[in-house]
Amino acid sequence: MPDELEAAALRVPEGLPRLLRDLVHERTGIFFEDTRMDQLLAKLEPLARDRRCSSFLQYYYVLKDNERAEWERAWEALSVQETYFWREMAQINALTSVIVPAWFQRHSSPFRIWSAACATGEEPFTIAIALVEAGFGAHPIELMASDASTVALAKARSGVYREKSFRTLPQEIRGRYFEKIGEGWKLDPEIVKRVRFERINLFDLGEVAPNARVQAMFCRNVFIYFSSHSIRQTVAIVASRMPAGGCLFTGASESLLRMTTDFELKEIAGALAYVRI
Repeated sequence: MPDELEAAALRVPEGLPRLLRDLVHERTGIFFEDTRMDQLLAKLEPLARDRRCSSFLQYYYVLKDNERAEWERAWEALSVQETYFWREMAQINALTSVIVPAWFQRHSSPFRIWSAACATGEEPFTIAIALVEAGFGAHPIELMASDASTVALAKARSGVYREKSFRTLPQEIRGRYFEKIGEGWKLDPEIVKRVRFERINLFDLGEVAPNARVQAMFCRNVFIYFSSHSIRQTVAIVASRMPAGGCLFTGASESLLRMTTDFELKEIAGALAYVRI
């Protein structure tokens, strides 16, 4: 006989979706418009049922208690893990062909890169491979990648990927850096160890600030899920730490032109970057 709680629809008290939406926004920066309330509830419903809640009000109080484990589960449900190798390569090509060479013409100190909201790691590993391919394998480059999802980070650290991650990766690159194992492909351990992974919530200023002192930051296809307030807050803390001349790369559909005066939009080798003034 099916569990009565599982069979029954969770109650949704009037006004509760907005309270839940605002709590999620407060903790994560992710914002659901009124037209996407059903999507928010659908993503959180399995978690509420796992906690034996009979209504979303009960689950609201579960999240309100700020249990770290429950918020980690919520992050898994709310995050979008759509990524693949060799995505939006114009910006990475600008990094390897112009920005990094220019740095080492003037400096001997490490060049620091942060791949934020990296999901399962395809972006930072693409950067690492591209740098090696461009002849910078022996240069002092520190590459850090972060995500709020511990599950995604565990997959990234494993360096094992399925076919969907290779939709645009050139075959010759795949042949040089990946080995077939079972139903997946394992990335060369020498590339894997070039990336340091950390769990960071981009809306937690205490977590962002210590890591933002970088020469290049990739934060692509992230701000489309943030409210304007969240974007301004995150960009402001990055700007307060990033040195002048540092580059912030966002996704093709994301614009910061009305969000900040700390960065200037410039074209570098055919790619757009926000350069710290």
